[in-house]
Amino acid sequence: MFSGSPTAVLVFEDRQYTLPELDAQSGGLAAVLAADGVTAGGRVALMASTRPEFVIALHAIWRLGAAAVLISPSWKRDEVAHALALTRPGHALGDHPVLAELMPMRRLDEPVPAGDLAGDPPPGAADALLAFSSGTTGLPKAVRHTHDSLRAAVRHWRDALQLTAADRMQVMTPPSHILGLLNILTALHVGARLRLHRRFDVDVMLRSIETDRITVEMAVAPIALALAAHPDLESFDLSSLRFIVWGATPVTVAVAETVTRRAGVRWVPAYGSSELPVIACSALDGSVLDTVGRPVSGVDVQVVDAESGAPVAAGEIGEIRVRSDSLMVGYLPAEATAEVLCDGWFRTGDIGFLDDDGWLRITDRGKEMIKVRGFAVAPAEIEAVLHAHPAVVDCGVFGVPDPADGEAIVAAVALREPVGETELAELVGGRLASYKRPHRVVVVSEIPRLPSGKLLRRVLKERLWMSG
Repeated sequence: MFSGSPTAVLVFEDRQYTLPELDAQSGGLAAVLAADGVTAGGRVALMASTRPEFVIALHAIWRLGAAAVLISPSWKRDEVAHALALTRPGHALGDHPVLAELMPMRRLDEPVPAGDLAGDPPPGAADALLAFSSGTTGLPKAVRHTHDSLRAAVRHWRDALQLTAADRMQVMTPPSHILGLLNILTALHVGARLRLHRRFDVDVMLRSIETDRITVEMAVAPIALALAAHPDLESFDLSSLRFIVWGATPVTVAVAETVTRRAGVRWVPAYGSSELPVIACSALDGSVLDTVGRPVSGVDVQVVDAESGAPVAAGEIGEIRVRSDSLMVGYLPAEATAEVLCDGWFRTGDIGFLDDDGWLRITDRGKEMIKVRGFAVAPAEIEAVLHAHPAVVDCGVFGVPDPADGEAIVAAVALREPVGETELAELVGGRLASYKRPHRVVVVSEIPRLPSGKLLRRVLKERLWMSG
């Protein structure tokens, strides 16, 4: 599965791996998993921190024709339990105690002999990957990708960024998230040198750019903000960088321009989703920041009237739809797929327009999702936790712009008896991932709803935030 130069391609702390070494270790783990009973068409839950063993485990699973169910290491027990119930993996692999509590888990720290179970996934292997996205509503959904769709996504990312074996990259975003995973797969595909980090640390990031001579850097909003605010940014030698990619959230132009002014580094906005990882990418010369770029080669984008589905003219605002060979095959639960796929087109839920020159601009986020630090958060998931508190009569959750995180979560609650706002925020923080914790809890007299019971989220947002 791995092939190429014996030069180190993967670096983690003081460890280095060549492609033959990764090949041997993934082959050895594949043999162990086969002995455990993992077979083609099966599913293996993978919940691990950012480390080389994640990469080795992923390819070991694929060698057997099985699918990897990627579970975020930031998730709490209820979130992991939901993911397992939805995907029903037969085996588990990782380094996280929550997964080990819920099903038998082979630990990534267990020694595995180098093996010779070589080769690519068996012909006709079905799903390769199940990653999680909240889609547009409700609890997180499993996004099903095949080997073909992932190969197409890697090809699109390689071409959009003009990546080659001469590039050097580092990954500080979780590999269980599509952005981190895509960067790992693409770097290995082209033979670029890749450094993994356990977690984001702006000083470690800047020092690594210097010492490793990183050529392409990835950033989401919190990383960009940390760079702009760093008091000693000018003291680091960032001359090796071709550009920094801003993904997952819209570019905050003032922040991007501050980094460029202080460090001389250009930015490249890019746009994608878990369902279709690479949609559009801006010019590599960093000249345009107020657009997510033109559709990449191999991806079709159309803007349509949200009601009729008919394409609109250039410059007219509508719903953004996309199609490509890199598109997911569907969701789990399967019935959720019909909500977003229409005649081969994926309904992104985003609102925007294509200008006369084919540049795509996003003006609003359709539906109800909140995007925090690049992660999609479903308001309904937070509302379900708040409703479980005995003092909460009703609640509604929405997002507001936030310069650090892209969006901040606001929870409005109607109460039957007094309860501290901190207590409610901590309730969510204890049940869900930390990025889903409300930034602010507001007590209101009632939550606006239609007679049918549907929450009027936009009305609630206008009352509490847009009115000041």
